[in-house]
Amino acid sequence: MVKATEIYFNRAAIRLKGTAGSGIRTFRFSNRTQTKIKRNTTMENTPNQDLEKLVTLIKDIKTAMFTTAEVDGTLRSRPMRTQEVKPDGILWFFNAEDSAKTHEIKQDRNVNVSFMDDGNNTYVSVSGKARHVKDKAKIDELWHEPLKAWFPEGKDDPNISLIKVTIDQAEYWDAPSSTLVHLYGMVKATLTGEPAHPGENKKISL
Repeated sequence: MVKATEIYFNRAAIRLKGTAGSGIRTFRFSNRTQTKIKRNTTMENTPNQDLEKLVTLIKDIKTAMFTTAEVDGTLRSRPMRTQEVKPDGILWFFNAEDSAKTHEIKQDRNVNVSFMDDGNNTYVSVSGKARHVKDKAKIDELWHEPLKAWFPEGKDDPNISLIKVTIDQAEYWDAPSSTLVHLYGMVKATLTGEPAHPGENKKISL
């Protein structure tokens, strides 16, 4: 049985409060962010540690599945290369100005971005608000030559733009990296009747 932890972030709140015996405590971890943590485990992480863990899990997974919604609510997913993962939970992607997702984001900013690393048995799903951005300085900062395959005129291509995703919530499954160890745990659970521990599952809301 995987023990789950839920973390809720309110970016605007700055008050600290708590209810005795409720298992819910509130912490301030920056000058503008309040975090409410509800736990069903005894292990305590600071809000910064939770966000750092999330960033660590996804920063080296270069390709993500980026999901938007059409006008009729139909979901559309496509692989996109993550250009930058900021420590504060901001994701950056290059985007073609004339692509369908540009129009989809303008009519519905809610998106999902999922990351998978089979080698490390790491799986992450993040939801947030996307914004279409035309920022020459940011394009210059993130640009690298292989992008010419999509933007033949380089950084000055009139069709080039960016998508900025601000993460609202995320959930990850971080299982043991060794498949052999993972399978051993399942077999042991079958033989002994003890619960298997396939890994950590955590839900984070910013």
